[in-house]
Amino acid sequence: MTAADDVFGRSPGASTDDVARLAGVGIATVFRHFATKTELLEAVLTLRLERIRDRALELAASDDPGTAFFEFFTQVVSESASKLAIAEALTAAGAAAGEEAREAGRGMREAFSGLLTAAQKAGAVRDDAEMPEVYALLIGASRGATAAKLDPETRDRMLALIYDGLKPRR
Repeated sequence: MTAADDVFGRSPGASTDDVARLAGVGIATVFRHFATKTELLEAVLTLRLERIRDRALELAASDDPGTAFFEFFTQVVSESASKLAIAEALTAAGAAAGEEAREAGRGMREAFSGLLTAAQKAGAVRDDAEMPEVYALLIGASRGATAAKLDPETRDRMLALIYDGLKPRR
């Protein structure tokens, strides 16, 4: 799974042969665990979404909800290129995300919503910023940073502008 995450995260057009080679196993071993490339891609996408969800849940235990919220937002945008590459590879294979990936995505959104609510209660995020628009900002920033191939400095300046808009008005 680690090899598949790495291979497909770098190149949506990668093959299962590339995964097997990086994992140091034969292609038959890959197909013994995943009957098709699509199944492997779905498993990788699900794992990636579960990791993001778990990170949000971990940060939810923080003593500083504002920092936790903005740290999570930054992490998601910073790692978006490889996650989007995996989703694109799944689409290119002619499939949509399966139920497990959709469930992992719902869990990630719920955990993000919890981070947002906690940050708002702590006064770090505006009270009038609701989940639908804040989630849209997360998705838009992730896709925009990936599509524009932003370098880290430009990405961080973009995020600073978004964060300024999310902070309570004085």
